[in-house]
Formats: sequence, C-alpha cells, structure tokens
Amino acid sequence: MENALKPTMMDVAALAGVSQATVSLILNGSSGARFTEATRKRVFDAADQLGYRLSNKSSASSGPGSAPANKVIVFAVDELTTDPWMALAYEGAREKALELGIIVTLGVFRKGEDPDGGIFSICDGQALIGYIFGTILTRKIDPPEPLLKVPSVLVNCYDQERRLPSILPGDVAGGRAATERLISAGRKRIALINGQEGLDNPRDRLRGYKQALASNDLSYDPDLVHYGNWEPPSGYEKTHALMKLKDPPDGIFCANDLMALGCIEALNELGKSVPEDVSVVGFDNRDIAQFTMPPLTTFHLPMFEMGVMAVELLSDMAGGLTSNHDQLKVECRLVARSSA
Repeated sequence: MENALKPTMMDVAALAGVSQATVSLILNGSSGARFTEATRKRVFDAADQLGYRLSNKSSASSGPGSAPANKVIVFAVDELTTDPWMALAYEGAREKALELGIIVTLGVFRKGEDPDGGIFSICDGQALIGYIFGTILTRKIDPPEPLLKVPSVLVNCYDQERRLPSILPGDVAGGRAATERLISAGRKRIALINGQEGLDNPRDRLRGYKQALASNDLSYDPDLVHYGNWEPPSGYEKTHALMKLKDPPDGIFCANDLMALGCIEALNELGKSVPEDVSVVGFDNRDIAQFTMPPLTTFHLPMFEMGVMAVELLSDMAGGLTSNHDQLKVECRLVARSSA
C-alpha cells in the first residue's frame, strides 16, 4: 500500500547488525570508507530484504524546467573509519540536503594533500554551493585554501582567525551536566576520567566539571582527575587507581563511553555495585552504551544534528544571508539509563 510505512536506514542497520552510519556509508558508496566484503554483503542483503532504497529527491526533480546542473555540497573530512562521528555528521548533512534537493558528496582530505585536487576538484561542471569540512577530533585547524573561496562551514573544528563559521559540540555545558547528574544522584566525591590532556574536548569537559562542583559547594580535588586515552583499558586502569585513594570516589564521570566500559568492569572486579556503591556517567552515546551492565547513563554527542545545521547554515550563506554567530555550540543531551 502507498501509505504503508517505508523501511528506514535504522531498520536496515538493525537487520544487518551494524550501525546506521555503516549502512549510510556502504549504500552511498562513500569514498574513503573501508569495510569487509562480508559487512557490505550483510548491508546490501538487509536492504534488499526490507525493500529499502536511498532517497534521491534531486533526481526526482530533474524533469522539464529543472536546472541542468545538480546543486552540490562537498563534505570533506580528515578521517572516516577510526570513529563514527564524521559518518554521522555526513548522514545528517545528507538527509537535510535531500529535503532541499541538494546532493552531498563525501570524501577524505588529509593533511599534506594538494588542496586544489582530490575531493576539492570533483565538482567541475556542477553547481557547487560550498564546502563542509569536518574533523574526527574537535580541534583548531588552518582551513584548506578552497574553503576560503566559496561559502564554507566547519564541523567539529574551528578556524583560529574566525574566517569561517563553525559548529561544535557543547562540551563545557555537557561536562557540567554530566557532573550535575552525579550530584543529583547524591554523590559527594566525584572523579573525572578525562581524555588525552592537551585536546579541546578534555579541556572543555574538565571546565564544565569544575563549574558543576563550584556551583554545588563541592571542593575540587586534583587527585580525583585522571587522564586516559579514550580506550577501555585506560578507564579500567584509572578506576583501579581512583579506588585505591584513601577517600575514593562515589561517582565517576568518564569523558567517553569506551573508558566508561573499562570503569564499570573495574568496579565489578572490585566488588562495587553500580550505581549503588559508585555511580558512573559516560559521554558520547555510542551504540554499545545501552548494552553495558548496568546500561550506561551518558550524554549524546550531536554529530548528526551538527551535520544538519551545517547544511542549513551553508544554504543560508549561499542565499546571501549572514549570521552573527561565527561559532555555534550544540547541546549534548542526557541519555538517562541505570548507571547513575
């Protein structure tokens, strides 16, 4: 029936046993995405079984009277496969662009490559709207030269000179909210297992952590702040170190979900019940967070939403509209589960 619910990309991901970002990358044939043939086959088989087809509003509007050239946004990223973040941002951008009848082309641009070649030269002969440039790590960048010649938006990175608008996760507010979640659970001695020192995300999440403590009349104790490397083993090791303190924590904020996995494992090993003895909060909302024991309370990293906003902002810029905001911060919303 025409009105029956159509299968979604989420349905394909569930049937294939992969993430929605993986489905998007495989079905779109995205440049720079590397997957095994078995994974590709599972995705294509699931899509066929469900009757899922990618939307293509641009081709639907290519009848008589339509513009002869496709409107194109180039989404360039520095990395696709080490983490899902840029794939999710691309998916948000693609879905929003489809609503507007725009094609989004995805490719990888790495430091040292010719900025006038590769991904930045694929739109010859097409109506280029502009560029979106994204990075896996939130960081300062020196934008590739092509971005300065046409409307461009940065995602998860920023230009120190503020020549280009950027869209970033609200890490300070997120760090504060994560700590306040533990405070609201009655925790008085709250530790932070942070990411690698010197990066933007750990710096900002630490700032939010300190703000929450100060606002709730809890003293800051540097012995409760440890730096990991974003991986589960560092969460495990830092938790063991924290629990050896003379006055150990009763709440632990882990700056990402992978370190929270190691944290919960360590607490279980030590005979500590989560959340009865020690509450744990993560950050990112990776797929695996819902399957920990207990399920992990975390904060959603809004990469999909940032991709949507990037297309909206770029479309406005291409239409001659300007914004007073050269740096937009997107809320990291709470995903409440059982660990805190």
